[in-house]
Amino acid sequence: MPRKRSSEPTAQGGRETALRLLSRREHAAAELKYKLVRRGHDESTAADIVGQLAGAGWQSDARYAGMLVRSRVEQGYGPLRIRAELEAARVPENEIRAALDAAEVDWTARAASVHARKFRDAARTPAEWQKQYRHLAMRGFEAAQVRAALRRSGAHTPDDAD
Repeated sequence: MPRKRSSEPTAQGGRETALRLLSRREHAAAELKYKLVRRGHDESTAADIVGQLAGAGWQSDARYAGMLVRSRVEQGYGPLRIRAELEAARVPENEIRAALDAAEVDWTARAASVHARKFRDAARTPAEWQKQYRHLAMRGFEAAQVRAALRRSGAHTPDDAD
C-alpha cells in the first residue's frame, strides 16, 4: 500500500525541493525562499533552508548574478536593464557590481552590435534616430552608449547639427 503523504511540509522536504530547483538552474536566495514559501513552507523554515544551502555552497547570489549577466549580455541587453533585473531578484548591490565588472563587456560595442542586428541602415531623419535611440535605451543601454553606437552606425545625432 502506498504511503500517504503528509500535508505538512517538512524541513527535509524543503531542502530536497530547493536542491531540485537548484539542479535546474541558479536561483537568487530571495527567489529560492519565495518558491519554498509558495510550496507551503513557512518563512523562517524557508530562510533557514536557503541559509544552509548557501553555507554549503549550493546556492550563491554571486553565481546567480554572474549567470544572469552572461545570459543577458548574449541576449543583447545593456547594463541598466541587467542591474534592474538583479535588483528585482534582491541580489545585494556588491554582488551586482562585481558581476557587471567581471563581465568585462565593452557596452558601447555591444550596443552597436545590437543596433546593427536590428537596423540595416543608419538613421537618416530625426524620427528614425529617435526610434533607434529608444530601441537601444529600452534594451538597457546608457545614453552615452546609445549615442556612441548610433554615431558608429553613421547616424548623426540631433546635437551634431551644424
